[in-house]
Amino acid sequence: MPSIATAPAAERVRLDAIDVVRGAVMILMVLDHTRTFVHTDGLTGHPLDPATTSVPLYLTRWVTHLCAPAFVLCAGLGIGLRRLRAGTEGLSSFVFTRGLWLVGLELTLVRALLWFNVDYATFLAHLQVIWAIGVSMIVLSVLVRLPVGIVAAVGALSIIGHNALDAVQVPAWRPDGSTPAPGLGGAIWIVVHQSGFFPIGGPRGPIVWADYPLLPWLGVLCAGYAMSSLYAWPGASRRRALALAAVSMPVVFLLLRTWNVYGDPRDWVPQPTVVQSAMSFMRVTKYGPSLDFVLVTLAPACAALAALDGRSFAHGIGGVVVTFGRVPLFFYLLQWITAHASGVLVTVWQGGDLRPYGMHPVDLLRLPTAPDVGGPLWAVYVCWMLSLLAIYPLCRWFAGVKARRRDWYLSYL
Repeated sequence: MPSIATAPAAERVRLDAIDVVRGAVMILMVLDHTRTFVHTDGLTGHPLDPATTSVPLYLTRWVTHLCAPAFVLCAGLGIGLRRLRAGTEGLSSFVFTRGLWLVGLELTLVRALLWFNVDYATFLAHLQVIWAIGVSMIVLSVLVRLPVGIVAAVGALSIIGHNALDAVQVPAWRPDGSTPAPGLGGAIWIVVHQSGFFPIGGPRGPIVWADYPLLPWLGVLCAGYAMSSLYAWPGASRRRALALAAVSMPVVFLLLRTWNVYGDPRDWVPQPTVVQSAMSFMRVTKYGPSLDFVLVTLAPACAALAALDGRSFAHGIGGVVVTFGRVPLFFYLLQWITAHASGVLVTVWQGGDLRPYGMHPVDLLRLPTAPDVGGPLWAVYVCWMLSLLAIYPLCRWFAGVKARRRDWYLSYL
């Protein structure tokens, strides 16, 4: 196969190692979202709190931390590979329009599939990973006109430096109105850096939940874009670079985290037991992703990219994972349906209350007690497996469509 740097523009180059990593973290993503809807405290609980969680629940939640960083990194990597394959002509406009498309999806279809609720008058938007990727792509559409080294510097500065801004905090606002609503500047800060809720047009206006603040996720997308340059290197050199990153990141994480030097707004604190102390140590901040979070979650992705580089996965389990990784957006939309439906079915089985499954998060927060939904943790794993079995045939069909056809709109799906 010709190198990516010299392949004809019309040739669609697939790198199975990247698709395997993306597919694997998407499989874990289904576990996370299935837990949210199926587990008895998934809608309102705190599975990473050492004082209240169990080890199986903690591990079930923590392992899914690997999803979003690798997903965003692979999104940036895909854009960078497009640059290596076809050059920069038209790249900026493609990235810009794709970003707009993702933002539109987040505010419409994704919102409806996630909450089974279209009450925009009370709850306007839940800004999650698709939003963060979309807006970051819009910014990247400008940055791709610059040398890759500058994009890499922007990514590094965003990832490493954004925790220096943690001291600047907008007072947390909750939909119960117990604190004043932030003004325009505060709302922008929440979207860009802090995460949280804010109303539009006054305290009684529709509410936005900015779950994925933009600054650190832009950094991860830029890092993925810059990382694509490794795929113009000889294979051995690329694997060494990826392996070095995979080893270096946990070392830096341990140095920062052990002494609470820098890199996470939440310090770890010794707990009554060794296990609880380990839980506290590894409870790094995802919303938005701290430097510690990015270091400890992207290291496995880099290790996998190094270990799998150059290998083909056409059959067996590897082929299934590659199929998922080749249709990430299609998969992402389908898994919200299966996760939500799983929660409804388990709640019916348990004789619980179905009403919370049609509520948006603002109404859930206003409930006087935790909703009576879901079931035991083992049911989460059963539903997770069944969801993957249900999704796979559809993903295989759509991956075939994308492989056979070159319609322009398929590159947006």
